[in-house]
Amino acid sequence: MTTHYIDARGLTCPEPLMLLKAKIRSIAAGDEVELLSEDPVSSRDVPAYCKFLGHELLATPDAEHPARYIIKKRLS
Repeated sequence: MTTHYIDARGLTCPEPLMLLKAKIRSIAAGDEVELLSEDPVSSRDVPAYCKFLGHELLATPDAEHPARYIIKKRLS
């Protein structure tokens, strides 16, 4: 398993989600992506994208990491 990183801080919708989609397409099943996004729309878009395509959302922004999402690409 490899972790890939996207720093989308300062970008606005739809750029963070578009970067995430492109990265997910290019990585192996089971790999993780750490996305940094301060865009408030990402709090809706990233979970919806993961749910729709079956990727696992491992972490969402919290007090310690206010802009971090961790997504695990589905295995099949």
